Amino acid sequence: MLGKKRSKVPGVMITQFVENIPAGKSHPDFSQVLKLTLLNPLTGKLAVFKAIITGDPTPNVTWARNNGDVSDPERYVASYDPVLGEHQLQMPNVGVDQADTYKCYASNEYGRAIVTVTLNVIEGQYKTSNNFEQMEERKDGEVDEKFWELLLSADKKDYERICAEYGVTDFRWMLKKLNEKKKEIEEQQSQYIEHLSNLRHIEIKMPGCAEFEFEMALKDQNARIFLFKDGVMVPFNTDTDEKHSLRQVGRKFIFSVHGLNAEDAGLYQVDIEGVNVFSTDFKIPAVDFLVKIQEVKAVEREDAVFECVLSAPFPKISWLGKNIPLEQGEKYDISVSEDMLIHRLVVKDCMQVDKGIYAAVAGMKSCNAWLIVEGKIRFRHHPHLSDQLIHMLKCKKPCEKYSLTDIIAIDTFNSQLNNHFIDSDNNSVEISDGGKYRFEADGRKTEAMLIVEDPPRMNQDDLAKFSEPVIIKVGQKATFKMDFVGRETIKVQWYNEGEEILEDNHIKIEKSDSHSRLLLVKCQRKDSGEIKLKLKNEFGTIEALSRLIVLDKPTNPMGPVEVLEASASCVEFKWRPPKDDGGSPIKNYYIERNQIGRNTWTKIGNIPGEPHYKDTDVDHGRRYCYRIRAVTAEGTSDIFETNDVQAAYPGPPSTPKVVSAFKNCITLAWSPPTNTGGTNIVGYNMEKRKRGSNLWGQVNPPDEPIKGKQYDVKDVVEGMEYEFRVSAINFSGAGEPSTPSEFVIARDPKNVGCSKPAGIKHKGTKIILQLNYLDLFEGVQDEAKGYFVELRPAENTEWGRCNSNPLISTSYTILGLKSMAMYWVRVVASNEGGDGEPRDLDNYIIAMPPPVRPNFTNRKMKSFMVMRAENSARVNINFEASPMPTIIWLKDGMPVSKRVTVSSTDGMSQLLIPSAERSDSGIYTIIVKNIVGQETFSVEIRVTDDPKPPGPVELEENVPGTLTVSWEPSPDEKRDNHLHYMVMKRDSIKCTWHSVADRLFNNNFTAVNIMPGREYNFRVYAKNDIGLSEPSESLTWAPSKPCNFDSAPIFTVPLKTHTIPEKYECYMSCAVRGFPTPHITWYRNNVNINTDTNYYITNTCGICSMLILRVGAKDNGEYRVVAENSLGRAECSTQLTILGMLTEYV
Repeated sequence: MLGKKRSKVPGVMITQFVENIPAGKSHPDFSQVLKLTLLNPLTGKLAVFKAIITGDPTPNVTWARNNGDVSDPERYVASYDPVLGEHQLQMPNVGVDQADTYKCYASNEYGRAIVTVTLNVIEGQYKTSNNFEQMEERKDGEVDEKFWELLLSADKKDYERICAEYGVTDFRWMLKKLNEKKKEIEEQQSQYIEHLSNLRHIEIKMPGCAEFEFEMALKDQNARIFLFKDGVMVPFNTDTDEKHSLRQVGRKFIFSVHGLNAEDAGLYQVDIEGVNVFSTDFKIPAVDFLVKIQEVKAVEREDAVFECVLSAPFPKISWLGKNIPLEQGEKYDISVSEDMLIHRLVVKDCMQVDKGIYAAVAGMKSCNAWLIVEGKIRFRHHPHLSDQLIHMLKCKKPCEKYSLTDIIAIDTFNSQLNNHFIDSDNNSVEISDGGKYRFEADGRKTEAMLIVEDPPRMNQDDLAKFSEPVIIKVGQKATFKMDFVGRETIKVQWYNEGEEILEDNHIKIEKSDSHSRLLLVKCQRKDSGEIKLKLKNEFGTIEALSRLIVLDKPTNPMGPVEVLEASASCVEFKWRPPKDDGGSPIKNYYIERNQIGRNTWTKIGNIPGEPHYKDTDVDHGRRYCYRIRAVTAEGTSDIFETNDVQAAYPGPPSTPKVVSAFKNCITLAWSPPTNTGGTNIVGYNMEKRKRGSNLWGQVNPPDEPIKGKQYDVKDVVEGMEYEFRVSAINFSGAGEPSTPSEFVIARDPKNVGCSKPAGIKHKGTKIILQLNYLDLFEGVQDEAKGYFVELRPAENTEWGRCNSNPLISTSYTILGLKSMAMYWVRVVASNEGGDGEPRDLDNYIIAMPPPVRPNFTNRKMKSFMVMRAENSARVNINFEASPMPTIIWLKDGMPVSKRVTVSSTDGMSQLLIPSAERSDSGIYTIIVKNIVGQETFSVEIRVTDDPKPPGPVELEENVPGTLTVSWEPSPDEKRDNHLHYMVMKRDSIKCTWHSVADRLFNNNFTAVNIMPGREYNFRVYAKNDIGLSEPSESLTWAPSKPCNFDSAPIFTVPLKTHTIPEKYECYMSCAVRGFPTPHITWYRNNVNINTDTNYYITNTCGICSMLILRVGAKDNGEYRVVAENSLGRAECSTQLTILGMLTEYV
């Protein structure tokens, strides 16, 4: 057999040149390979390759290397030892430049054998004992930090390799330090991580992509994850199209590096909130394929072998099958030769599902090849067939064109039976070959079935052409067509973005046995998306994907407009780009301007496609309005008009409030103006005036505006009384000043006191305090400017203030208390001099709300709502209950989906569906429940849209004076169970439309009182809870001429094949149509049996039947029915098989 052969020695590749090797002859092979005998692994020594080779005739042996030649006799000596039978390649005084991959070729006229070996040469250098001692005395800080990071994440079996790489020889010292660092890092990790395991270091999984992974459970799911490469943070996201990506599956975290190149090598680290979790070193090996994997053809149930040879030793390469990583197991056998150059993949027990593309990945290099699995005949013999006959069948050569076939195969695949029983003229199975086959030998008989599977298939060139996107403009039509083959009946389905496409006025679908075409008429922008064709029959399913892109003008730009600057010299603002650019990028924005008060618009023109504009041609104090249009290659959007923008001074701030007053400083605070003048506030000016004076003096320096909203005035005289005002400054200048503040005296404040609170009221979880404030302290005191109420739960020791601003009134209500909780309350008086002594209540307070059973307060709540699709649906429910109830929303008895937003407050709950879809229709129930009881309320929400019109309308007159109107259902009928139809009629006399039927839930209607001599038209509308569809109109109907029903005979239902056991009854029937009524004649084996009393024959209303009460051997044969009338003749036939006639062969 031609092709690749296996050797008993690993790493040997054999190619056989001839199909049959004569007896006593053989192709070359290596019986023993001494890969490398290196007497000393240093330069300047002797290296020898040895091999023992067999073959007849004696093979010719040659040597070669990958990078260079071996012709120099001083450096390479090839010899043969006849005593030992060894072929040798000696390299005296081996040098570093001779490190390479070497090959030994052995060939004769019947084939060739190749073996590869690798020579690694270490430069001769010796370390002195002093150097060695220094290495052992190495300190922790002197070792590269990268060394410890790798060890912390490495397996114990890799410790020796990592130490050798970093020159660490004191393993006891290393293990001691490593344990210390592990304890330290585990303490840090325990703050954020519950579990960490299954650390898998980085490796190349598929061409151009490397991955590393680990399993981790985080204590805080919001903890931040960082990725570093060689100490530099690397950005990543969940998009697999990016350079670095993260994919999380349960507890497993998988980091991927895509588009590999030499710069991607380095140390990768994963940190959680700054704590190192995993470190892995990525090295890209310098390796290539000397011999790539080749296409393999295998027969079902046999093994397939892929083999490749590398340019340098490599311990493990990645194997992929149809882009899925393969692992050693029952299905796949992965092996590597001793020199790690030859790698082999064995696909065991090949089946049709195993065919496809297989790939080998070594470093950044990869190669791939096809696995083709050919169908194999499976021979099933009769249970009574002797083993001797089976042996004879397997050894006997076929004597006819078709031998015994017993096959389950795919159409057009080759079929065979142990290379013996095969179609000698046609090696390709066809559908017509299916059926039952019988084989006879030496008086023995057996039979088998050939079943040909024929799933839908597409031509690869057509599939590639179909996958190209279809780009059209709005209003145009789009066509998708695909040819296919396969066993009928094939179910054809078209989808747009996963939703099945159904025919309507704008969608046409053509289906045939060999192709399907989708025609979309008057396409709109919303029709853009993924187009999928799905073909299915009883043997399989196949899909084809394409994309439809409908180009349109963009939607209008969007607000809100953000004013960046509105000064006396310019107006600068920005807006949001259109929500939909129509499939083309924004080229320009066309802007017009209007000065408020005028009727004309000034054209500013096109600006670049950034949503930002600065208008420098403005007048101070004027207000302006702008119109903005987006411009693309497909057209110009509608107008977006901004609000008024004014280049003006700011308004006055609020009245300044005195925060504190002392003899040498008065502090005031204020709020910014509500009218900023169209731009940002850059500062404030403050002025002061003495009581009795009319002159205001500026407090702050003129060139130093006050930046904040509070200011300390230090230029005051003790004992004097002042008032203050503030003005705001923007880019246009200073605005109007505020109203003056209260008069305040520049002096130090004095103490203040208060009495205990008097009067307490409870209302639910509210506490109302009636406060009586009295000066109880002796001596001079200032008046209290306000009061603070402080609250402390009984279980806490810290007081909290209920009000942030001082109270002036004599009562205060405390809200938000927990039901049945205990609280302590106290009051503190305050003024500019500070806070007085707090006064407590004598006893604690218990918030005791009265229990209230849940009750809905709004009795006009709607129990039924109809919403248009894509609009928001909102349901507000008001209730009262105490204590605070638990609120549950259900949809059709199940918890609502995540798309639904539920927000609840004290006394109200709201259900919001932001963008309703038809699937959101249902009955929504709210359950309000507390310890007193519960209350429920249900509301039905129906989400629908304007219905699509019905299909074509047809008219048929079955009874004179009536017309049956029938139509194809609306595409929305399956999705809307409330959809019904309305029929309208118009005749040629009245010429007006009027309704003749409404609320029809079927697809036909019988119109009565049809007058002869008039023409009629009918319209059918689809209706639902939203509204009415466009009409579907029938053709004009007029009274027709009398019909001629004469026709030749035709069989509408033919005879079926019958297989009946002997002595059982047999019933045959068929249906025939024709006028005049045809005459029926029955034949068996071309003999008329109409008058035979053994057969009971009837013909009732075109149903022809025949009954045989007890079938026997004489009834076996062909039966034929002939129908004749004056216009023609028709016939059909069938075969009757009697089962009892086969028993003699078993």
